[in-house]
Amino acid sequence: MKYVVITAVGEDRTGIVSELSDEILKDGGNIEDSRMAVLGGAFSLVMLVAGEQRSIDTMLKQIPAMERKLGLTMVVRKTKPKPHKDPLIPYRVDIVSMDHPGIVHDVANFFHAKDINIEDMSTATYAAAHTGTPIFSMHLTIAVHADASIGELRHEFQEFCDELNLDASMEPAALAAP
Repeated sequence: MKYVVITAVGEDRTGIVSELSDEILKDGGNIEDSRMAVLGGAFSLVMLVAGEQRSIDTMLKQIPAMERKLGLTMVVRKTKPKPHKDPLIPYRVDIVSMDHPGIVHDVANFFHAKDINIEDMSTATYAAAHTGTPIFSMHLTIAVHADASIGELRHEFQEFCDELNLDASMEPAALAAP
């Protein structure tokens, strides 16, 4: 099997996921993993597509036509299946705070300094009920080395969050709410 990561961005409209997945399928590709969001008025998608070499080659030749037909800007990058190096344990991190610049940067730096990879991330802002105060929420899945001291990591993370006035939780991903 061969793999490509496709990113697609364009103006949001009804049916775009159906049309794009149809194009991938008709060229013999299989969408194995994907993330989609509407950000402002823009549709955005990242997906991992797998297929036989011939199918992937056919699909890659069709990208310019797909862009025109679907009104998307697409970027394609060849990749391989994710390597499994060290034993890692997935943890779910949820953060809520009054919104202010730099939260994503600070949280990413905290985990980077501990050699912990962020595997999945989503963020949003919304107005608090009654007051309208801008609230920031962040949901992460991180990959913690199996030999890491979880107690020490939790303690350091809680101190970090307290310093930045962030409400946060960190739980094993299997136990965390979706």
